[in-house]
Amino acid sequence: MSEHKILYLSRADVEATGVSMADIINALESAFRELGEGRVEMPPKPGVHSQPDAFIHAMPAYIPALQAIGVKWVSGYPENYKRGLPYITGLLILNDVETGMPLAVMDCTWITAKRTGAATAVAARYLARPESRSVGILGCGVQGRSNLEALRVLFPIRRVVTYDVVEEARDAFVKEISAGSDLEVIKAGQPREAVEGCDMVVTAGPILRAPHATIKAGWLAEGAFASLVDFDSFWDGPAMKEANKFCTDDVPQLEHYREVGYFQDIPPIYASVGELVAGKKAGRESARERTMTCNLGLALDDMATAPIVYRQALERGIGTWLPL
Repeated sequence: MSEHKILYLSRADVEATGVSMADIINALESAFRELGEGRVEMPPKPGVHSQPDAFIHAMPAYIPALQAIGVKWVSGYPENYKRGLPYITGLLILNDVETGMPLAVMDCTWITAKRTGAATAVAARYLARPESRSVGILGCGVQGRSNLEALRVLFPIRRVVTYDVVEEARDAFVKEISAGSDLEVIKAGQPREAVEGCDMVVTAGPILRAPHATIKAGWLAEGAFASLVDFDSFWDGPAMKEANKFCTDDVPQLEHYREVGYFQDIPPIYASVGELVAGKKAGRESARERTMTCNLGLALDDMATAPIVYRQALERGIGTWLPL
């Protein structure tokens, strides 16, 4: 039997492949279309929890149309910043669809960041007003940056209003985004300032079982779109119930989370992102609708992205080959 090797890609390797946000958005849109048509195998992710509000999840998926199959083992520890460690860490295994043999093991930190922003952009394509020019970012960490990057691919963003409970994080975000773009970037002293009047709003704080419910009814403007990256942690129930259409990336997984204590005060679910992309449910139908998506983060997102990273790594000779 010939020796089988796998390609190991560190975080630096994954980043060096140069996969663009536009490529990830396109891959996710294709994957969500397949999900909406019922052609994806993706069980609800099981998890273990060693600390309050911390998690380690196993996330398997198979997307036949993309020839993508594998699993991500990912952790989220909200107190890691106190140790100088990232909130999200983990590994992804990509398998061969014909044999099941592992092809690659790669760091998933960069992939998780980029595909989460891309998922927001895919949902926004169907739920936000195409002319949206302003976005409020509440939570100025990795996901705040990733979501802004993705939204800028699809929308003519000109103005960004930022808020974070850690002022240093907000200030660093403002400095970084201002230096690398021609955007008008505004520091919000209070959360409300990053919600009111914005065409789009992204909440990207830690995921909490008991929401702090900072955002209140009446803050989100008529016609605005919101992406709840941190589940419902930032949102008060009455504020979410102002949405004319409340969507999620996967209804079964949201219902699973609801059974274990999350999402206790959300409005009825209008559609999944897959249903929107597949044309089974209408997206935005008027300029006055308030729309929301609460994307949980799916294995589908990772398995749509990982093959692109793998192919780019092979083409560019990036990574380390290891015997299995």
